[in-house]
Amino acid sequence: MNWWMVRAGGGELIPQWVEKGKASVGWSALGNPQRFQERKQLIQESHKVYSDLRPGARIQAGSQIWRFANEIKVGDRIVTYDKDAREYILGTVTHEHHFDPTVISDYYPNVIGVKWEKQRVPRDSLSQKAKNSLGGIATVFRVDAWGSEFEQLLAGDGPIVSPDTDDLIDSDEDTSHEDFAQQATSMVEDEVSKLDPWAMQDLVAGLLQAMGYQVRVSPPGPDGGIDVLAHKDAFGFEKPIIKVQVKHRKSTTGAPEIQQLLGANPISANSIFVSTGGFTQAAVSTAKHDGVRLVDLSELVELILKWYEHLPSEKKSLLPLRKLYVPF
Repeated sequence: MNWWMVRAGGGELIPQWVEKGKASVGWSALGNPQRFQERKQLIQESHKVYSDLRPGARIQAGSQIWRFANEIKVGDRIVTYDKDAREYILGTVTHEHHFDPTVISDYYPNVIGVKWEKQRVPRDSLSQKAKNSLGGIATVFRVDAWGSEFEQLLAGDGPIVSPDTDDLIDSDEDTSHEDFAQQATSMVEDEVSKLDPWAMQDLVAGLLQAMGYQVRVSPPGPDGGIDVLAHKDAFGFEKPIIKVQVKHRKSTTGAPEIQQLLGANPISANSIFVSTGGFTQAAVSTAKHDGVRLVDLSELVELILKWYEHLPSEKKSLLPLRKLYVPF
């Protein structure tokens, strides 16, 4: 039995997968991968079909669809990730690969059958080694090294003891620099998630300072619906004026909290709502209608990485990072 990570796009496929008992991947332009007898033939086709991509990306696409179609077997374990909930979902393969654009969509025509378990595993409960390894961008890859951790967590056993992974981690010669970048980003997300609510509030304020704003941060206690008030001049007269609410928690933010921010003084200010737990669909609809800018954990980390060099030094101390160069 092997353990596989199969990413559900950005997570939007998970409801369909669970409802239909499936997992699916794309690369639809390659057609049915079962028509190729060897992996190298599929990679050659990938070079032709995806000629606009870098050579390494073409090889990675062919390799991953080959694995999905030919190496995943009945009884293997499947892991996928819900990034909004920061939870892993586990299942067992019940049917091997078939090509059917009608099951999930014509964009994800490569399908396997999976019996998904109801119980989920929070990312924060995994060991740091497991989180680092699982944070890559590849769609299909082996995660045998972490199967025992997932089983322990599902069974409620602990503490988690990380294995010696030198010989267990899937070695993929097609791993790209994007994988390393995504793993690094996932590690930063983990560190941001560990911050307490007040440190998170200060980090968001520091991000606005890096962008050139003056900020006022609400002290602990009732804040009237505003955690950070940002403006361009020292007195707060020059527009734009931005009011920010920060919710650092696992639960999603709903529409009533968006409306509370809109009603907080100054009413005429632009509004940003930062929620590391994500937003309900009602909150997204309300924000879109009323012009509130929503920022979830993924986007917050993207902004931090973009503006990190400009953060005040005391804000950098909340999240110490070091720049690393890797071969392109």
